[in-house]
Amino acid sequence: MTTPTHPPLDHRLRRMVGRDPNESHRSATPLELLFDLTFVVAFSQAGAQAAHLLELGHFGSALIAFTLAVFAICWAWINYSWLASAYDNDDAYVRVATMVQMVGVLVMALGMPEFFHSIDGGEHVDNGVIIAGYVVMRISTIALWLRVARHDPGSRRTALRYAALLGVVQLAWIVLIIVNLPFALTLWLWVLLGVCEMAVPPLAERRGGGTPWHPHHIAERYGLLVIITLGEVVLGTILAVSAVVEELGWSIDAAAVAFGGTLLAFGLWWTYFMMPSGKLLSAFRRRSYLWGYGHMVVFGSLAATGAGLHVAANAIEGEAHIDDVAVLATIVVPVAIFLMALFTLYTFLMGRFDPFHIGLFAGSLVVLAGSITAVAAGASLPLGIVIAALAPVVVVVGYETVGHRHQLRALEEILG
Repeated sequence: MTTPTHPPLDHRLRRMVGRDPNESHRSATPLELLFDLTFVVAFSQAGAQAAHLLELGHFGSALIAFTLAVFAICWAWINYSWLASAYDNDDAYVRVATMVQMVGVLVMALGMPEFFHSIDGGEHVDNGVIIAGYVVMRISTIALWLRVARHDPGSRRTALRYAALLGVVQLAWIVLIIVNLPFALTLWLWVLLGVCEMAVPPLAERRGGGTPWHPHHIAERYGLLVIITLGEVVLGTILAVSAVVEELGWSIDAAAVAFGGTLLAFGLWWTYFMMPSGKLLSAFRRRSYLWGYGHMVVFGSLAATGAGLHVAANAIEGEAHIDDVAVLATIVVPVAIFLMALFTLYTFLMGRFDPFHIGLFAGSLVVLAGSITAVAAGASLPLGIVIAALAPVVVVVGYETVGHRHQLRALEEILG
């Protein structure tokens, strides 16, 4: 493994070998940050398309299409990020391969309107463009694994196994583009191929040895994508505030939506970064699979929360075909899923059950239920958004007053 004391200033081709997983001060690179920006577009497209179906009351179609789209977005990002954490040397080859990945993301984003529309139609899945973008990303990943196999003898078997398994699955995706299959069968094949994709890392690393990914770097990378996904919540807030101002002018309702949306984004951010991921991944590397895979639910729920705020904006403008309770549910349900996923990952990563933190989770669910009850009883939608935004505040206040001491004691026992 190589850990250059003074990284070279040029980006000429150099050997792509494993980096030191204990490298100090390892942080995300400008290239990784640029790569992440393309996912703003992908999440925004998925959220906008889901919001359109939700406001029409087509909940089943929205759920299916959004889940499949978010899986494609998140899984491609996850694979690239772990590969880069282990082998990134920032040379011209890696940079160009990353640019190809970015092109793939944008192609996926361009294919989402037709994909969502076809899912809603229920007759044929128009997945050609979205799969093409996904396969472009995966071909770039395969090229990087082949380069690792060539340059790093210690990782050769693992890298070749990655490349071979990924190649087989991509061929199956391409067949799915070409062959015109019945609607239901196509959806089930999406699920099957998704499972195959997730099986690649454990199969590739089972005998050839694990890749030298950096725990603190990976924790930072995931945290950065959480922040990017929270941008959808901020965007949804802006749209909702604009809708209120356009309909009613600057008013208490406009202020309520602005405050509620901002508080919600800030509270979700604060809640997520209570989890000491870097420390625990460093100590328990085998827990990385479930932690990493489980984040797809975290990313998806945050993007869905932004989509719910899009729906709220349309409802305030009078364009939604569902009532205010259903509109608020498009925000409340994703927030509840986010909190559930976060507490599940926290419990798994800590390796122990903490009744106090579960109590915080239960308290947040009570607040979310209260927001739905208030709107059902006649409260305004903006007020319901403000009440829902208090759910992560319950967790934050509980953690900052008492919960952090529970976590400190647990970390001292776990990490010695």
